[in-house]
Formats: sequence, structure tokens, C-alpha cells
Amino acid sequence: MDTRGNVLVVDDERTTRATLADILRLEGYTVASVADGPAALEQLRRQEYDVMLLDLKMPGMSGLEVLERVREAGWDVEVVLLTAHSSVESAISALRHGAADYLIKPAHPDEIRAAVGKALERRRQRLKQRHLLEELMRTMHGEEGSRPTPGEHPPDDRITLAAGAWVDFKRRQLHVENEEVPLSPTETRLLKILLMREGEVIPHQELVRLVQGYEVEAAEASEMLRPLVSRLRSKLGHIPGGRDWLVNVRGVGYLLERSS
Repeated sequence: MDTRGNVLVVDDERTTRATLADILRLEGYTVASVADGPAALEQLRRQEYDVMLLDLKMPGMSGLEVLERVREAGWDVEVVLLTAHSSVESAISALRHGAADYLIKPAHPDEIRAAVGKALERRRQRLKQRHLLEELMRTMHGEEGSRPTPGEHPPDDRITLAAGAWVDFKRRQLHVENEEVPLSPTETRLLKILLMREGEVIPHQELVRLVQGYEVEAAEASEMLRPLVSRLRSKLGHIPGGRDWLVNVRGVGYLLERSS
């Protein structure tokens, strides 16, 4: 059977892990399973997964903590939470922070298959949207007549920000003179979008949709973006005056405007 996608199962109960893995393997998924949050994060560092089935309540690091770490790192994986009735409120809260869905234990095999399938389709749509965004950016560079010199990265991979400062999107690095400042995947996507639409105020909700790939309410979008923008602003601060490029239009969104 052809592989439909890679799934990571995270649950501290051995029987639950085995059952979930069996159900998904029969559906054609490639499945790995781990027993706790730290092991899940290590697995995500080593390999890319499409969907993660994540137990909400685990000893040590909770499912919510794992979800927060995943979003901070910018790993592009859809998260389906597994929760007991008593933790449904926490699961709903997690949905507001990017989880694709939640299932109440013990979930029926049909529910598991449906939730994973839905999450996988959501990821595919997000990747398609991101690809279209990158195509648009390449087109814009082409219209400007920008051509890389021998040894340079194509213009969609490398953009000059200021004298002695440029960003390498492929390697996710900000270069300032002889200094290399690493960017997370999420910071890289945010910077690329802001540069592509420089001088334009992009609403909070639209930014979350473009950067993270899902819809949230306006107030939640603002809260989600605040720490991300703060980290990116701090890194742009390595460029003289760069910290001031990212402008917060209160109650509306953000724009990037470089000083001339």
C-alpha cells in the first residue's frame, strides 16, 4: 500500500500507542510512536511529520507544552490532540493556538481516521498556499529584472536588506557584515511575507493565515503574533535601524518599512 503520510503518535499509555499506530498503518500511513513530550520533540527535530496525534495529559511535559514548543520552533506539523472528557476545555484552548482537532478518549477508529485525514488535507492546502506565495515572489523578482550573479543564490533565496546586510531564506540566516543570525522557520516565513508586501499594512488574521496556515479570530491573531514579531524585531536589530522597520499598527496589523 502506498504511503499516505507520516504520522507521529505521542501517548504515555503503551496500549493506546499501539492501537493508534495499528489503525493508521492499516490506512497506509507511515507511523512512529513515542511515550512522552521530550521524545516527541526529539523525533520532530530528526524527521518531518505531516500529523502528530498528541495526548494532552502526560506526566512531565504536557501536550499543551509540546504544542507550544512545536509552534515556537516553527515545525510544520498538524496536531490532533487526544484528551479525556475532563480536559476538553484545555483542548479547545489548544485549537485556538493551532491544533487541527481533538479527539476524546477512547476514540472510535473511524474518528481517528477522519481526524488524521482532515489534518493531512489541511497541511497539504497550507503547503499549496505557501508554494503559490513563493511563486508570486519569484514572479515579482522577475518583473524587477533581478538576476543573480555567479555564485549567488537566486533572488527568492537571498535578498539585500541594507548596506552589508542580507537575508538567506534557504539557509534561514540573517547576515550582517560578518555576523550570521539564525532565523526560525516561522520567523523566515514572516520576514519573507513582510518584505514581499513592504510598505503595506497586513492585518493580524491574514498574517497568521499566511505564516501558520490556519484561521483564528482577530484578537487571538494579535496575541499569537506578538512574541513572533518581537523575536524577529530583535534579530533585525542587528542591522542599524533595523529594529524600527517592523511597525505595529495598533488594532490592525503590521508592516515592514525600511529606512531609505
